[in-house]
Formats: sequence, structure tokens, C-alpha cells
Amino acid sequence: MNTTSSSSRLQYLDWVRGLGAVIMLHGHVWDSFLRDDLRSGGPYILSQFLGGMPPAIFLFLTGVTLAFLMDSSERKGMAPAARVWTAYRRSGYLFFLAFAFRLQLWIFGLPAPWQDLFRVDILNCMGFAIAVLSVMALFRTEERVRLCAVLGLAIAFGSPLVSQLNWSGVPWMVRGYIVPDQKLFGFFPWGAYLAFGMAAGSAIRVIPEEAMERAMQWGAILGGATIMACQYFASLPYSIYAKSEFWLNSPAQVLTKQGVTMVLVSLAFLWTRYGARDGWSWVRQFGTTSLLVYWVHVEMVYGRGLFFLKDRLTEWQTAVAAVVVILLMLAISVIKTRWSEVRAMLQDLGWWSRAKSDSAAGD
Repeated sequence: MNTTSSSSRLQYLDWVRGLGAVIMLHGHVWDSFLRDDLRSGGPYILSQFLGGMPPAIFLFLTGVTLAFLMDSSERKGMAPAARVWTAYRRSGYLFFLAFAFRLQLWIFGLPAPWQDLFRVDILNCMGFAIAVLSVMALFRTEERVRLCAVLGLAIAFGSPLVSQLNWSGVPWMVRGYIVPDQKLFGFFPWGAYLAFGMAAGSAIRVIPEEAMERAMQWGAILGGATIMACQYFASLPYSIYAKSEFWLNSPAQVLTKQGVTMVLVSLAFLWTRYGARDGWSWVRQFGTTSLLVYWVHVEMVYGRGLFFLKDRLTEWQTAVAAVVVILLMLAISVIKTRWSEVRAMLQDLGWWSRAKSDSAAGD
């Protein structure tokens, strides 16, 4: 079993996560600030097309890290029940973050409907999907590679069937966690990405280090082949399903995004190993603080603070606004990870001690 340090492994994963964060910031700015009469243009359509990738990337990488956790628990000799409980604790942590996030948005948006507190966002989806798939901790890492891949395919191909069921008698709060919805992150089909991530993370743990580069090359080939095959089948005039919508529950859409993610992971691995210079990377910086960036930018972009920009900017103005938001989020990310250095600099300038003295005087 591969015992390469996690720090070397996580560099390319952080890079992919950071790229997802940048795409997310760009897409959300265009969605919030662009004028309504310009939303049929190419720049907006492209921004929203690319904007569908970050949730898939984040869920996939969450699955990768969950697989790492399960493998670590297994190597520590933990009992099967304890391994499952460890995974459930990760689920509980994400649920806590999800409801804290919704509560903060609800308070800042008052008056707001109470139903907003229970909106199924991506953090809720992560928590629920981990809870459902925690049972995979009962199996060995080698077994999880194929089992989780099969589960991902089952979730993807089962999504149109789930949509066809009659869910009218199920409470809306429960339905939002399960049924495909254009505005929510239900387990179908979004849970497929977490399952695929668990398969990939388990494979990374069992592949020898000397074979990792070749494995990434095959991953890129498989991802590219998946994209082309899905586009071919999606263009056919007939379907095996009585009803399926490409952007809602189509397996072709899910697997296309998964193929793109696989290509990105492979390219990031090769880039961080051979192309990137040693030292700081602004893309990877976003990846190390993606949760903070997600939390802060949603309030900034969709909250009331920038109400005067909502639906009012031209395409060029929106592009500039996207750059500004990305730079602001990068600054917040750097401050978060290098706070001790920032505090030392403020102390050298005399600002930190002065601020503490002013605070004490006020008390």
C-alpha cells in the first residue's frame, strides 16, 4: 500500500479545488451582477456552463478525502463499526457547517422566509451523501475502488428513474435531499460525484507511487473517452428513459462532468509535478481555503452589501467585477493562512499593539 505523505498528494488536489473555486467566483458574479437583457449573450452562457463544474469538483474531492479517511482508519486497525462512525462524524461536521451557513444567510437577509433555513445547498448534499455512503467503510480500500465506482454509476443512471416517481406525499424538506432539482443539490444525481471521488481516492491509496504518473495518464484518457461517449449518446434521438432532462438528471450530463473532472485531476497532477515552480501558487491557495471563500463570497455576491450592482452591469463591467471579487477573495484567503505573519507585520508597524490598547481603553 502506498505510504507517500499526504502533503505531496494533496498539492494537485488543492490545485483542482482552487480552480473550481475560481470558476465558481466567476460564474456567481456573472449570475448576480449582469443585466437581465444581456443574459442571452455568449459570455453569460459560457460563464454559467462552466459554473456547473465547481459543485461536481467539490463533491468529487470530498469523496477523495473521505476515502483517505476510511483508508487511514483501516490502517490504524479500527473495528468496522468504528470506521463507519468516523465517517458519520465527518457527515455531522458538514451538516453543522451547512446549517450554520444557512442560518447566517437567513439572519443577514431578514426579513426572509423560514424555509430558506432548510434549503439543500452543496454542504447539505455533502453531509447527506457521506452519511449514506459511510457504510463503504466496512470494506477494504481495494474493494472500495470498484464498489464506489459502481455506486456512482448506479446513482447517475438511477436519477431519471427517481425523477419519475411520485414524491407528492413526501415532505419537501426530505424531498430536497433526494430528488433531482434544478435549484437544489439532491443525492440524485449529485451523490454520484462523491461516490466517484471515493473510488478515485481509494485507488490513489493503493496505487504504488512509481505507478501514479501512468495511472494519471490513463485517468485522463478515460475521462476524455467518457466525455466523447456521453456527448454521442446524448445526441441520439432516442433514450432508454421515458423522460430525462439533460441539465437535471441525465447520466450523460453527470458522466460528462465526471470526465472533465478526471482530466483536470490528471493535468493538475502533471502540472504540480513537472510544470509548476516550487513555492506559492495562487490557484492552490484558493484550494486550501475553499470553504472560507465559498462562505464569504456568497454573502458578498448575493447578499445586500452590493445591492447597487445586482442586475445592473454590462458584460465588460461584470468581467471587471469578477476580477475584483476574485482578488478580494484571494486576499482573504492569504490572510487566513498567513495570519501569524500578518499579525507580526502589524506589530512591527505598531498597529497591532495600538489596536489592542484602543480596545482595552474602550472596555
